[in-house]
Amino acid sequence: METVLVYGLISSVTFVLMSVGFSLVYGVSRVPNFAHGSIYVLVGFVTWSCINDLHISYGLAIGISLVVASVVGMALYRLVLIRLRGMPTSEIIASFACGLIILEGLRLQGIGGFKGFIGPNYFLKPLFEGKIQVLGVFVDYQRLMVVATGAVLVAILWLFTHHTKIGLSLRAIAQDEQAALMLGINSNRAGMASMAIGSALAGLAAIIILPLGNITVEAGYHVLIYALAVCIIGGLGSWSGTVLASFLVGFAVKLSTFFFGALWESVVLVGTIILVLLLKPSGLLGRQKELEERV
Repeated sequence: METVLVYGLISSVTFVLMSVGFSLVYGVSRVPNFAHGSIYVLVGFVTWSCINDLHISYGLAIGISLVVASVVGMALYRLVLIRLRGMPTSEIIASFACGLIILEGLRLQGIGGFKGFIGPNYFLKPLFEGKIQVLGVFVDYQRLMVVATGAVLVAILWLFTHHTKIGLSLRAIAQDEQAALMLGINSNRAGMASMAIGSALAGLAAIIILPLGNITVEAGYHVLIYALAVCIIGGLGSWSGTVLASFLVGFAVKLSTFFFGALWESVVLVGTIILVLLLKPSGLLGRQKELEERV
């Protein structure tokens, strides 16, 4: 059980890193950013390309890739999503289409100088090498880095949203957009800011998580699915709900793997979504109306 405890914690924090950017964007602008996973993979590729093609140092490559992620997020909002606000179906289709273009464009070999992600040659080196024993379980330093980054990120986000002018304006938009507009807060600027920060958070997750495996196009689709699952369970737009749901899903998945095998991960993930939505349709900490209030 020590293995379940240790790796359940790692898995839970991994889900936090994957989903907190998606939750932030939706919470502020009510725009579901279905390009979230593609930005995750794009950051991995840009970092890899800077290191291997441009021979830039690892630290500088990370900085460049996070800036690229923020710019792509802002451009996506300013050029596409801002014109579709208030039309949920169109927002989903447009953002997913943009993400699809990015991912499948990266998949193509020889187009625009890209070599493609086919093969095992695209990977990021771990930031820290080596292993250590935790509760009698060997854990490599990179996974410990995942936990440390997740804890620091949640703390920084709380301080940012509670003690900075930009963060407070984002909270105001998330809580009551009409009242925030009356106070002079520009909702479109807040939306662009949330997209920039959310995209950077997706990129940060890629920098920390991708060294545990290869960079693949499919990772973008997986991250989007995980982020959606966690945000739906926690309650769309609830940042604290996202963290709570990440731990619920993370430990549920590891327990199912420990007792039944890895093939049950997807079943447990979908089953958890269904169970939570049956008991609480708006999610664990969601603020949407309950089913009986909507009927």
